Amino acid sequence: MPRFAANLSMLFTEVPFLDRFERAAQAGFEAVEFLFPYAHTVEEIQQRLDTTGLQIVLHNLPAGDWEAGERGIACDPRRVDEFRAGVAKAVTYAHALGVPQLNCLAGKAPADVDTASLRRTLVDNLRFAAAALKMANLRLLVEPINAFDIPGFYLGRTDQALAILDEVGAANAFVQYDIYHAQRSEGELAATLQKHLARIGHVQLADNPGRHEPGSGEINYPFLLAHLDRIGYSGWVGCEYKPAQSTEAGLHWLETVAGQKRATATA
Repeated sequence: MPRFAANLSMLFTEVPFLDRFERAAQAGFEAVEFLFPYAHTVEEIQQRLDTTGLQIVLHNLPAGDWEAGERGIACDPRRVDEFRAGVAKAVTYAHALGVPQLNCLAGKAPADVDTASLRRTLVDNLRFAAAALKMANLRLLVEPINAFDIPGFYLGRTDQALAILDEVGAANAFVQYDIYHAQRSEGELAATLQKHLARIGHVQLADNPGRHEPGSGEINYPFLLAHLDRIGYSGWVGCEYKPAQSTEAGLHWLETVAGQKRATATA
């Protein structure tokens, strides 16, 4: 079965962000991912990694004003300078913390910008980001997100993301394939994963409906996780779900759905 990374932006949210590292380690995770590290210093985060032995497998490029509802700025032609400054900041964090890949959120399409400008801006920004990340030996990811959860999000389907990456033309740029978003946008999970495995740099999961832990909804996770093994996926799978109760109470899915023993006692 794949290796699972705890998404600290979704799990253990009843405690402050920096305290979530210890909770993830106590719950048996060996790796974590999250949206953004930028509210904390590199030193603060590194101290948590040193204490717990965890590794960070992913975080995002800066994505605008998250608290105000922004979900990325990469497609907005008026914010190119802000986007490119964010790339430099993200690379600094990732390089210092040993993070191998960064995810780019395309953002919601501004209503007053034409479709051609949105696409051209996103492609140009991704080319810039991929070049900057290549210099730091990092991979760039771009993530399709379903329009039910984030209405107006520019990038919604796997084929759309792949077409954008074809135009970008960067060898270190991949799709971040979120099973939950893909189920809501397009279905065909197993076939899509197999067909495009070489272009998928990272996988995330949650069940549907509700975006809760695997085994709580309609997605056949025992089959799908075994399928990832069969087709040769060797990366981490990010657990980006909303626990139906507490995180620890819901972690039984690791045994019942994924067939994995939890490495350590829970908190």
